[in-house]
Amino acid sequence: MAPPRNVVKIAVQMPDAIPQLIQLDQAKPLAAVLKEVCDAWSLVHSERYALQFADGHRSYITENNRTEIKNGSILCLSTAPDLEAERLLGGLQSGSRERRREALQHLVLLTPDVTFAQEVISRDGLQRLGTIIEDGDDLGEVLTLALRAFLELMEHGMVSWETLSIPFVRKVVCYVNMNLMDASVQPLALRLLESVTLSSPALGQLVKSEVPLDRLLVHLQVMNQQLQTKAMALLTALLQGASPAERKHMLDYLWQRNLRQFIYKNIIHSATPLGDEMAHHLYVLQALMLGLLEPRMRTPLDPYSQEQREQLQALRQAAFESEGESLGTGLSADRRRSLCAREFRKLGFSNSNPAQDLERVPPGLLALDNMLYFSRHAPSAYSRLVLENSSREDKHECPFARSSVQLTVLLCELLRVGEPCSETAQDFSPMFFGQDQSFHELFCVSIQLLNKTWKEMRATQEDFDKVMQVVREQLARTLALKPSSLELFRTKVNALPYGEVLRLRQTERLHQEGTLAPPILELREKLKPELMGLIRQQRLLRLCEGTLFRKISSRRRQDKLWFCCLSPNHKMLQYGDVEEGASPPTLESLPEQRKDDGAGVRVSHLPSRDHPLSGDRLSPSGQPGLLPAVPVADIKALLTGKDCPHVREKGSGKQNKDLYELAFSISYDHGEAEAYLNFIAPSKREFHLWTDGLSALLGGPMGSEQTRLDLEQLLTMETKLRLLELENVPIPEQPPPIPPPPTNFNFCYDCSITEP
Repeated sequence: MAPPRNVVKIAVQMPDAIPQLIQLDQAKPLAAVLKEVCDAWSLVHSERYALQFADGHRSYITENNRTEIKNGSILCLSTAPDLEAERLLGGLQSGSRERRREALQHLVLLTPDVTFAQEVISRDGLQRLGTIIEDGDDLGEVLTLALRAFLELMEHGMVSWETLSIPFVRKVVCYVNMNLMDASVQPLALRLLESVTLSSPALGQLVKSEVPLDRLLVHLQVMNQQLQTKAMALLTALLQGASPAERKHMLDYLWQRNLRQFIYKNIIHSATPLGDEMAHHLYVLQALMLGLLEPRMRTPLDPYSQEQREQLQALRQAAFESEGESLGTGLSADRRRSLCAREFRKLGFSNSNPAQDLERVPPGLLALDNMLYFSRHAPSAYSRLVLENSSREDKHECPFARSSVQLTVLLCELLRVGEPCSETAQDFSPMFFGQDQSFHELFCVSIQLLNKTWKEMRATQEDFDKVMQVVREQLARTLALKPSSLELFRTKVNALPYGEVLRLRQTERLHQEGTLAPPILELREKLKPELMGLIRQQRLLRLCEGTLFRKISSRRRQDKLWFCCLSPNHKMLQYGDVEEGASPPTLESLPEQRKDDGAGVRVSHLPSRDHPLSGDRLSPSGQPGLLPAVPVADIKALLTGKDCPHVREKGSGKQNKDLYELAFSISYDHGEAEAYLNFIAPSKREFHLWTDGLSALLGGPMGSEQTRLDLEQLLTMETKLRLLELENVPIPEQPPPIPPPPTNFNFCYDCSITEP
């Protein structure tokens, strides 16, 4: 009989005693359970004892957490938390250093438990630990244990960090600033100051004034990963607590002291793997760096600012300086203003007054900063991009200014400029620590990418939003790879053209639909032979319907047509001339076959010898003669493109180059000579249909692009039809395992035996 659901089977152990195996009734009060356990070991005063988990943090069992006890749990009987707290705190006041050390060791083990922490705090345990830390009599293991226990108690959140005294904080600051200090003390001191800085603005200002940035730089340059991590944590905490102006001043100072280069070379590219905590602090530092751009991003252009007007004029002159100088000399003020307005329109501004384009917030003045940086630090690329698009007359010009404004907004969104830092995120990008002015440099790469994508899409002004969506995807995918440098980012993003983005979108859509799951791929492979048979059947039916082909000579395009089709029994290719404007002939209307002298079949009306593209051949005697039908059994090979004889005969003229992709021929035996029937397909689709059909007749594979598309479409439709009944049912990646056979088959019932 199964035990009740609220009863769990557990083991309880105690030093120097035989463990007990009991059934714990969760509905019974914990005091009654303790009484039964103590009685089994003949222990009196059960209220002096408590149950703890035997593994992990050895948490005390209370009425609040007793539901965590599961079947098979191992508990241990120990001293009650209040008595244990009183004993250990008494040990802290002992005159013996060894007793204080042992008491602190036990405190560090038990303080993570909230029940024990409450008992310690209620007995002024924090004050006693604070006294040990402030006195600093022992700067070694005792101080380390005291700091660890103090931090564990404070992190329960029962006492505010603001209650700490100024002398206590200054003493901890002294431990951070001391040169000769135990390596285990300073990380704990830095961790304590970080919590103080983040939780108390007043004490945070004290820490900021007492801990110089140079001291933190010293800690960061020590090859101790734990010390580096805690120093970086305090640094980011100080930056977060500073005002925007103070933060900018602090970052500028740190950059002057080459902190960025040190982080890039000695932390990000260190031989030791980067820890999660350090990755989070680097993310925070990156967010604070990019946050310096927020004031410019939130500030619109002031049309009355002389400085900003001069910046706009410098942007225009950098692109049209020579033209403006030559045309602007000797012009009136109105004519010069008109010329400037036209050049601003060429620059890609939507309005003749560019200030109206930059009034949008965001990106505000940040877009102007990006454009100016591009024009000054990459002048050749800037001039080439602007002049290339301003001189186009085919409505495919890419507006530089409009693109820059929208691209700046896009980069701010992707990099979360101005957003508060996440408390857990770790997705920093190493390239932002590998280069100064990283945001502006990223813009320079991105605006050239946008222009490249614009040309690949052959976009017009109406396609502006579509282009920006593609560029967003290109940038987001590349940033997700976390390239280590800007050059690597440039390489990776340029290797992601528009066509590759479309392919990735298609692949992801198939993944979302489950089309690329292993069971679905297996089903598709099983369906392929049947569907390829359908495609082969369709291609042969298309050959039986026939197609009109045009005769083409080397001198001029002829108006004459000829018709070719496959016989219903798939044994003959029949053809004949057709007048312009006439409907395709039926099979019965084609010239009848008449036997010749054994060399082939001769017909009454033949295509002219002047038109070798139409399907002529040489008879064995060397005189021109044409068959109205070619036996499929005599066909030797299918030729396409430049391998066709009629393409080789026409040379390399431009007109013939355009026909390479539509030309195909069949070679066949006619007596002892080899003859050809030459085709120029009317369209690319007809080319694929005929070459596929002829390949199928010859027993070869159908490898055209049209076959691939048709097969994919048929596979998709057939797969969806097969899976209709499994809609919303998750398909496992692997088939379920087949269970082993039973040890015997005695459960089988023999139906042939009749019961009496």
